[in-house]
Amino acid sequence: MKMNSILIDHISHHYGDVEALNDIHLEVEKGELFGLIGPDGAGKTTIFRILTTLLIPEKGRATVEDYDVVSDYREIRKIVGYMPGRFSLYQDLTVRENLNFFATIFQSTIKENFDLIEDIYVQLEPFESRRAGALSGGMKQKLALCCALIHRPKVLFLDEPTTGVDAVSRKEFWGMLKRLKEKGITIFVSTPYMDEASRCDRIALIQEGQIFTIATPDSLIKQFPHTLYGVKTPDMYQLLLDLERFNGTDRTYAFGEYHHLILKDGNKEDVYDFLNGMGHFDIVIEEVLPTVEDCFLEYMNDLAQ
Repeated sequence: MKMNSILIDHISHHYGDVEALNDIHLEVEKGELFGLIGPDGAGKTTIFRILTTLLIPEKGRATVEDYDVVSDYREIRKIVGYMPGRFSLYQDLTVRENLNFFATIFQSTIKENFDLIEDIYVQLEPFESRRAGALSGGMKQKLALCCALIHRPKVLFLDEPTTGVDAVSRKEFWGMLKRLKEKGITIFVSTPYMDEASRCDRIALIQEGQIFTIATPDSLIKQFPHTLYGVKTPDMYQLLLDLERFNGTDRTYAFGEYHHLILKDGNKEDVYDFLNGMGHFDIVIEEVLPTVEDCFLEYMNDLAQ
């Protein structure tokens, strides 16, 4: 029988007249790498603040490792690590001083739990005498993760940890999370980057304070209900305008080096003939596999109708 590490039981919350969360229900299993995926303003940070006992929900309840976020907040703070989206360490302290400080708060030492952060800290070690404020974005990220882990938490909360970080550092960071998961730590991470969702065991898609699906990345993609085409020509700007004019187009949008296209009528040969008639050349039209971002946009389209 699988056990829950996190339970969010029909929580709602407002900031004045703004509804941040609307009847959210969510369960995260022990040892799971769970992703909360959605754009800025979707409600991700509010969920994290509630789960880390920084905010009391207006309605509903939540537990972390069976501790209630309101009545048992002291116990929760002992067993969780939290890395907020904004770098929040002491910028005037060195790397080593920050790590020592956070270990001391939790009545621990760097030596006691060094095995948990060793893979991360070896990258920081050459800069251990440098002030945190002088580190690069990727190194700040690694230091913040070390400080969140130094007391060996049972649950790790990471709120948009890779925002503003370069692509290489983002890839390294997710590699570190995979290794932490193998050590039995439950990881709950939020991100606005849809491409990071595929690295999670399960994901919840959230928008405007509502979760509209929870699934594994693979099952979410398999449920995509349309044939999806990738289209490109040398003139991508004009291509998007012309695809929107094509009578058979259901939806089209820019997506990396291609424009993604969903048809309501016709086939790719009809699209090719249309674009050729509009003066495009070197036309590429091929069926492509949907991504989590395509699935998110599909749900958003359904909600808008």
